[in-house]
Amino acid sequence: MFTGIVEELGSLAGSGSERYRFNAAVVLADSAIDDSIAVNGCCLTVVAMGDGWWEADVTAETASRTALGSLAAGDSVNLERAMRYADRLGGHIVQGHVDGVATITRPGPDLRVAVGSDGGLRRYLVEKGSITLDGVSLTCFDIDDDDTGGCEFSVALIPHTMAMTTIGTAQPGDPVNVEVDVLARYVERLLGQNGPGTNDD
Repeated sequence: MFTGIVEELGSLAGSGSERYRFNAAVVLADSAIDDSIAVNGCCLTVVAMGDGWWEADVTAETASRTALGSLAAGDSVNLERAMRYADRLGGHIVQGHVDGVATITRPGPDLRVAVGSDGGLRRYLVEKGSITLDGVSLTCFDIDDDDTGGCEFSVALIPHTMAMTTIGTAQPGDPVNVEVDVLARYVERLLGQNGPGTNDD
């Protein structure tokens, strides 16, 4: 579980045969093998680590369903360690399970993002609701639907977010990992199509 508050900008050192190596410092301070670290919002498991680096296994499935597959050596990545229950929840509850990939249509600070109809993510987006983009906890607004079942929405980035995350340098056409608010998913599941109190398992 994460909060969507990025702890540091690391970088991809290299990848091959489903093993990714990342350069980092802050997130290694009290990390160990088998710990979880979110990379651009994707929860990955530390399988090896050393002075200033750590590695994770990234399957072909994960690479194809997230924007991790488009990373190249040297690219910056947002890093966050899994939260502790005693931590302040500065953002919102983030699982590190990417729901889909969206596309930047306008750079920050007045960021604009397009979500396609694939994956049905539009129904989870609400005005002033929480959204996670590349592991960054943000608030979406100004949602405009298109005729394909997708939409575009805006995100206002403060200078600190611009400077401390990859979202600040994202350009039109860049892919970003999206995780919708998990609370919305649970509400939808509990209500179901037949209303409260039903169980369609």
